[in-house]
Amino acid sequence: MNKLVVLGSVNADHVLQVASFPRPGETLHGHSYCVIPGGKGANQAVAAARLGADIAFIACVGDDSFGHEMRETFAKEGMNTDGVMIEKGMPTGIAMIQVAATGENSIAISAEANGSLSPARIEPHYNLIKQADTLLMQLETPMATIEAAAKVAKQAGTRVVLNPAPAQPLSDDLLQHIDMITPNETEAELLTGIKVTDTTSAQHAADALHDKGIKQVMITLGSQGVWISANGESRQVPGYRVDAKDTTAAGDTFNGALLTGLQENKAMDDAIRFAHAAAAISVTRMGAQTSIPHRREVERSLIEHQ
Repeated sequence: MNKLVVLGSVNADHVLQVASFPRPGETLHGHSYCVIPGGKGANQAVAAARLGADIAFIACVGDDSFGHEMRETFAKEGMNTDGVMIEKGMPTGIAMIQVAATGENSIAISAEANGSLSPARIEPHYNLIKQADTLLMQLETPMATIEAAAKVAKQAGTRVVLNPAPAQPLSDDLLQHIDMITPNETEAELLTGIKVTDTTSAQHAADALHDKGIKQVMITLGSQGVWISANGESRQVPGYRVDAKDTTAAGDTFNGALLTGLQENKAMDDAIRFAHAAAAISVTRMGAQTSIPHRREVERSLIEHQ
């Protein structure tokens, strides 16, 4: 069975380049419109597969040309697609993305088929979760399903990793089933009420998450790297500085790469550096899955930055 299972969303990303984000009531001219495969779950699954992980994906796609094409594409990327289900009469999830000249993005999503990823729909695929080493999830699919999958994984001894994005409050019941959590500064603040501005406040937020039962806390700090707290120890692992063109899927690339590194028994800091390199490459390119690098590119970057 597959060592890593990703459970999450699949979206068609409608991307438009703009000079700056429009204010309410303002119309701006954009350019370079395109439709790109996305969705946080799919992005993380593709990143892991492209970087060499042994992976299965559990998701719902629409009964449209995009959904059928994505299922085929996932298989070509090398992942197990037994858990990628086609929802009759439903469109694939969509994301409307504006990318500013600074590289920052503004995103609005509609769940569509992702909303059909219910506990009942994933039950036939519980064995994928039970027999995996790690389950990775995000928050673009129904919360009841995330909670159900976390409980199944925990009972089976499968490590549960949660990337709590997009940011939203989470129940203590869910958090106590999480082994590792990977929020950014904004998500960490929403979960703990502690504004993360430096390593000291990052540790305060990590302590609050430890108090909820999470053993490993990894707060991503953008170009400043990662603050990791586990087993009574904490440290900062520096990141990469690059000129960003588009930050879409940077966090997803990081998460997929991180778990790929850990699956290969890399030391935590080495796995984080591997993930930093992958994410740094992704922000120099446009789009979600179109920006995710292949393994040889990441390895080359690591050698160049030694």
